[in-house]
Amino acid sequence: MSKTPRKLANDCFAASHKLMPHDEAMALLRARVAPVTGRRTIPLARAEGRVLASDVTAPRDIPAFDNAAMDGFAVRHADLNADDETTLPVSMSVFAGDAPAPLAPGTAARIFTGAPMPIGADTCIMQEDVHFGAHEAHFPAGVPKGINVRPAGEDQARGKAVVRAGRALRAPELAAIASTGQNEVEVFAPLRVALMSSGDEIIRPGQPFREGAIYDANHFILRGALSAPWAEIVDYGILPDTREAVGAAYERAVEECDVIVTSAGASQGEADYMAEMVAKMGTLHAWRLAIKPGKPIGFGQIGDTVFLGLPGNPVAAFVTFLIYGRPLLAALAGHDWSEPARYPLPAGFGMKKRKTGRREFLRGWTEPDGEGGAIVRRYPRDGSGLISSAVAATGLIELTEDMEKIAEGDLVNFIPFGEFGIGPK
Repeated sequence: MSKTPRKLANDCFAASHKLMPHDEAMALLRARVAPVTGRRTIPLARAEGRVLASDVTAPRDIPAFDNAAMDGFAVRHADLNADDETTLPVSMSVFAGDAPAPLAPGTAARIFTGAPMPIGADTCIMQEDVHFGAHEAHFPAGVPKGINVRPAGEDQARGKAVVRAGRALRAPELAAIASTGQNEVEVFAPLRVALMSSGDEIIRPGQPFREGAIYDANHFILRGALSAPWAEIVDYGILPDTREAVGAAYERAVEECDVIVTSAGASQGEADYMAEMVAKMGTLHAWRLAIKPGKPIGFGQIGDTVFLGLPGNPVAAFVTFLIYGRPLLAALAGHDWSEPARYPLPAGFGMKKRKTGRREFLRGWTEPDGEGGAIVRRYPRDGSGLISSAVAATGLIELTEDMEKIAEGDLVNFIPFGEFGIGPK
């Protein structure tokens, strides 16, 4: 079933022209974005990684009946002697999948893991604690009531949301939905993302090198950062530095895609038309962020298609996409808004003096500290064009606006790339 998605207001990305702090930028995005894709119902077997569009509730208690947590004997607790051993005859055996008769008072039932507890039985004693033969069992004194019984509804109560809309369907969520008996789910359609490069000097890998040319690393670093089951990337290639070429690409993307993502071509240079054409064809808001690397980012819309313009240097494009672009696109695709977890770790480096008032994201990695813990190392150079820094790194080191200096051993926040869906967490 397809539904008309909510559309964003034309001024969704409107912001002040001052240098915007990181937290303010994140709060603005969180408050203003909403899902923009339609919905569709698909088989549960094909739903891994997709974003759930409507809650899945339990149609019955899960488990639906009291059952044995392990192999043993089901008894009425009232039949047990609290101070001495109890001997009871074994009146039945109950296997998983059985529908047993009620348990006769003064008897025990041989029972196996997952089998329904007979009506009347309220306690399961594991077989290792029982001396038993074919016809009777001897139970120790002092057995607690209700032991080793999984009650009906222990996992999920009838009518309770098993998985809520906005969650990506991982293995646990798929299992939870499967436990309800539901074999189809309503998910958001994948977000169609137009990925564009620009510049007469840019060429794709595989083309012969020429003097003055630059291979298109941005496309591949952004493609890798964006890769997710909830996103479908449409490669628009490299656009020539002409208004006509950029405008034609935008017209096509507005018809085909939900989002346009570009890198470079957003400055005030004479041949930079990416942002200029967004402003001419729709609405453009140029954000100046108090961050490093990155600072200028373009947000806007052409019709219902969202525009995200990233810096031209590969590492600046990569970092700003991870911090701002990925959560934005995930929210547009139906995800609950989420930001990556920060892990405070001792710095394995020092900075005698740094410029305050801006959020900084260094490239770094963790190493064992020799005492069972870990420290964070930073890449020794900061250039936003140094792809080698991203290759060496396993995450970002976040320095807040108020940090004037860093001494070795000071706690800094480390964000593993896995928090952005890139590699393991």
